[in-house]
Amino acid sequence: MRCDVVAVGTELLLGQIIDTNSSWIGEQLAAVGIDSLMQVKVGDNKDRVVDAIRDRLQEADAVVVCGGLGPTHDDLTREAIATVMGVSLELDDDIAAAIEAMFASRQRRMPANNLKQAEVPVGAQVIAQTRGTAPGLICPVGNKVIYAVPGVPHEMRDMMERVIIPDLIARSGETAIIASRVLRTWGDSESGLNERLQPLINELDRSPDTTLAFLASGWEGIKVRLTAKAITRDAVNVLLDTWERRVREVVGDIVFGVDDDNMESVVLAMLRQRGLTLGLAESVTGGLVSGRLTQIAGASDVFRGAVVSYASDVKFSLLQVTPGPVVSEPAAIEMARGVKDLLGADIGLALTGVAGPEQQDGQAVGTLCVAVALANGEVHAKTFVLPGQREQMRQMSVISSLDMLRRLLA
Repeated sequence: MRCDVVAVGTELLLGQIIDTNSSWIGEQLAAVGIDSLMQVKVGDNKDRVVDAIRDRLQEADAVVVCGGLGPTHDDLTREAIATVMGVSLELDDDIAAAIEAMFASRQRRMPANNLKQAEVPVGAQVIAQTRGTAPGLICPVGNKVIYAVPGVPHEMRDMMERVIIPDLIARSGETAIIASRVLRTWGDSESGLNERLQPLINELDRSPDTTLAFLASGWEGIKVRLTAKAITRDAVNVLLDTWERRVREVVGDIVFGVDDDNMESVVLAMLRQRGLTLGLAESVTGGLVSGRLTQIAGASDVFRGAVVSYASDVKFSLLQVTPGPVVSEPAAIEMARGVKDLLGADIGLALTGVAGPEQQDGQAVGTLCVAVALANGEVHAKTFVLPGQREQMRQMSVISSLDMLRRLLA
């Protein structure tokens, strides 16, 4: 069974509100094995809403229309659905009484236009509202169905979970689970990953139950998303486990995390597991690495702190760096050792480089020198050449340096 989504609201098109409702609905549909192959945003215009719903009904078995059920002049979803159904609207006395009672319970006057929310297309079934004033709707159109839900997220989610998902499952006549697993990678390009994984992709193209897709996410790395469909959750997990293992066998340790992991959460977890603390010396990133680490709750148990040694004389005086060029591996090594000693950390991580717009110390824009002083006294240094403008280079420096530390901790 296929159920598409139409999100209504000019504010969505203007970027004033981000459409998180559609993505949440898609996730819930996938979890019960219902395909959702297209999501559409449309402004507050009745004719365009009608066209969007009709267009989706041509291909889908069901459509969830989200938003446009309020009491104001630009809330046109009811009228649009009635047009698609070929019926008129009628006032539902029970809904009107419930809305009036809600206002009375709050000791507020009910504006007359709130009764617009009690208008229902003839032949539609009402989804009772438990959290607001706008009821939802189940509207049959031949052998297909339109669901209308409010745009307020907690009201929409309540109706989807309480009524619409169970109704879709009953209509589909079958149950299945669709689940995804995202492998987070750093260290290869999207095209490079595609080339390495092509034999697996060819196998998956012949598979009826599992797919693979790439999601390029900038300085968050390349995501490899596996999606599987099966009758039970256990069967889905078997498929995902199997193909995750196959992917890891090909690409190796460039996979740094799964699903909601990010590089900083993975590094903090590794430090915690090993009972190690970290001190940072940042120059080119100006505190970005420490800022990312401290966004993770509980980072303080392993992260000692950071020195943002942006000016060269701070490196010389505070971190005991030998005066001279500061964009070099020797300077990064001295920074790592210096911050390790200064903060009493087990590990020191240092970054120095050139974000632009001009070269420095004879080094080109995009040069990044990273050093790690380990607890056993070993020191490792590496020079990266990163692409992009100033901000992109700085952000890529964050994940590149943490990835270097991750590999040394492995």
